[in-house]
Amino acid sequence: MKKILLKPLRFIGSADKDLRAMPKTVKIKVGRALQYVQGGQTPEAAKPLKGMAGVMEIVTRYDKDTYRSVYITEIKGMVYVLHCFKKKSKQGNKTPKEDIDLIKHRLRLAHEDNERTKQ
Repeated sequence: MKKILLKPLRFIGSADKDLRAMPKTVKIKVGRALQYVQGGQTPEAAKPLKGMAGVMEIVTRYDKDTYRSVYITEIKGMVYVLHCFKKKSKQGNKTPKEDIDLIKHRLRLAHEDNERTKQ
């Protein structure tokens, strides 16, 4: 049997705490999807986040709500989870500006973290 090596997973900011606060069903679905990501695969529920190269989001629907978990794998062999949130916007599928700003900030933090850890 072939052994699959998983990329390390790191949460930035409050992403871990925010994911843990989500309903159990959502946590299970996101957890499974992140395991696929760690194994080098793209889960079915993942799609590119518009306007941010290399950044992906896992979209999970549960009990009439939509939950999103945003991550990046393009940073030297690591999977960084940047943001986990319940979508509240009434603007269709558009991610609210404050969430985009937070994702951009945490993306910079992920790059900084990666620079520190490789030294």
